Amino acid sequence: METTPTEFEFNGANPQQMTDVRRSLPSLDRLIRHSGAKALITSHGRERVVVALRELLQEHRSVGASPSAVQDETLLDDCASRLVRQEALSLRQVLNLSGTVLHTNLGRASLPESAARAALIAMTGPTNLEFDLASGGRGERDNHVEALLCRLTGAEAATVVNNNAAAVLLALNTVAARREVVVSRGELVEIGGAFRVPDVMSRAGCRLREIGTTNRTHLRDFEAAVGARTAAFMKVHTSNYVIEGFTAEVPQRHLAKLAQHYGLPFLIDLGSGSLIDLEQFGLPPEPTVREAIDDGASAVTFSGDKLLGGPQCGIIVGSKELVGRMRANPLKRALRVNKIILAALEATLRLYLDPQRARREVPTLRLLTRPREDIRAQAERLLKMVSAAVGNVAEVSVIDCLSQIGSGSRPVDLLPSAGLALRPKGKSVSAARLARQFRALPLPVVGRVQKGLFLMDLRCLDDDAALVLQLQHLDLTCELT
Repeated sequence: METTPTEFEFNGANPQQMTDVRRSLPSLDRLIRHSGAKALITSHGRERVVVALRELLQEHRSVGASPSAVQDETLLDDCASRLVRQEALSLRQVLNLSGTVLHTNLGRASLPESAARAALIAMTGPTNLEFDLASGGRGERDNHVEALLCRLTGAEAATVVNNNAAAVLLALNTVAARREVVVSRGELVEIGGAFRVPDVMSRAGCRLREIGTTNRTHLRDFEAAVGARTAAFMKVHTSNYVIEGFTAEVPQRHLAKLAQHYGLPFLIDLGSGSLIDLEQFGLPPEPTVREAIDDGASAVTFSGDKLLGGPQCGIIVGSKELVGRMRANPLKRALRVNKIILAALEATLRLYLDPQRARREVPTLRLLTRPREDIRAQAERLLKMVSAAVGNVAEVSVIDCLSQIGSGSRPVDLLPSAGLALRPKGKSVSAARLARQFRALPLPVVGRVQKGLFLMDLRCLDDDAALVLQLQHLDLTCELT
């Protein structure tokens, strides 16, 4: 007669074995009084240790482990490991060897050291965020960065919100609520995370007036769109794609003159927000905020954590009258930034007063301008150590490769770079598994898988030791067999 397997038999144990295991398990009270538990209680607190031990005991009761696996010391060691895992922070630092400098998923720009110090000071004590030290009265938080932004861009006024999407939202809601904004069809941008300009317009309470065609828009198209409900012209910098071939777009200065003729604001969403001419450093050209202001923009919006290389925020610069209206909009309070962001932004902006200093001290600029020969020399230095760490499962070679700026900036302009390519040995090993093992390191190493290789682009590796230190933690024996 066939019988139905019991739960214990499914787990490789019978009821008698389960009874033996349960009898072998120590009591929770005994474990708590064990000398090894005292250090755990000191580090993690009694309640957390009790909960973790109770969970472990219950797991052993349910799976029917052998008595040799449930000694007091073993349970306490397992408890310690569990508590460490539970208390590990979810948001962790990683090594970005992906080849994308401004990687949105990895947090975009790393702060300059001076900005990090300023943020630390701001977050660990009271500040004069909205306090006028001269008069002893209430101050305005924008005052800490407004003068710097005006000096660097040529604008009359400036304000800061929590990201560029918020800057666009605030600008549109201020100038065009329940009215129309005229935008070229070829500039209706969608960026990562399904953020779309038309959707932001809708949420801002204004209506999109789409003109022109995908590849060609003329000044006459804007003029023909002007009507009683027209509130503004808007130009969106198409930083994350390129339309080539039979194309035409209206120069900013011409559009500004037409807007002025009709008494309309002219808004420019510049997105990446470069403050200096990047061509002087050998990088692909990118429109600057000052150029937009000089061309006659009423307001320009851009990000703080892209090409500017500062903290995440959205910056609006423009005419005193228009920025003043935005600052008075109730949305501004909902979108404002805190003292930590303002402290980091101010410190970053001060570096731009000397462009050469900015190139040295703003990590984004420093990494973008690293010459290939320097990166290749670094790869040659690291080759032997990486080979020793993975030699049983992969062949390692120095390669030339191409980096990208990232975050939607100049997607077709690639930067000559170099790195290490790990080619798996045998069918039991794959590039994806290698990538997973490097991501599992105490300081995760994020590379990319391409054409059967695991590639580590070294453009963003400032310090060789950061990678070398992780190699000693690399364990390829379990995953790759």
